[in-house]
Amino acid sequence: MQTPEEDRFLMLEDELRGRIATLLGGRSAEEIVFGKVSTGASDDIQKATDLAERAVTQYGMSQTLGPIAFEKNQAQFLGGSSNRRAISDEVAAEIDRQVKQTIGNAHDLAVEILQLNRELLELTTQTLLETEVLEGETLAAILAQVQVPEAMAAGLLNSGC
Repeated sequence: MQTPEEDRFLMLEDELRGRIATLLGGRSAEEIVFGKVSTGASDDIQKATDLAERAVTQYGMSQTLGPIAFEKNQAQFLGGSSNRRAISDEVAAEIDRQVKQTIGNAHDLAVEILQLNRELLELTTQTLLETEVLEGETLAAILAQVQVPEAMAAGLLNSGC
């Protein structure tokens, strides 16, 4: 479980993609360590999918669809109608494709980071089993050891949307 460091209203596109990759980290770790996945990451997968969909439909972070809001911002009390604007089947399919691509790219990034830091993953797991909580200086010391993929360090990762 992550706790927010501060309340934020703005998030850069790279930060959003990083957050999606982070949400997929648990599932990705299961794949790497156990070779299969469980239902344990279902809430994180839902959050990652929702965030990816908002990136495309609300924040205009799609290269192919552009800066168009496909979601309506409506007050709850109006109710009854759809949150999505009337769109063609082709646009709906493209939104789905963009969300899937964003999730796929984030998953690939999470797997790459975890594979690159497999020993640190194992060490962190053992520490968590012993202490149950990682925070503050202990967590910062572990995170300082994380190796980043070359493409990420060079800022060359494809945005995916």
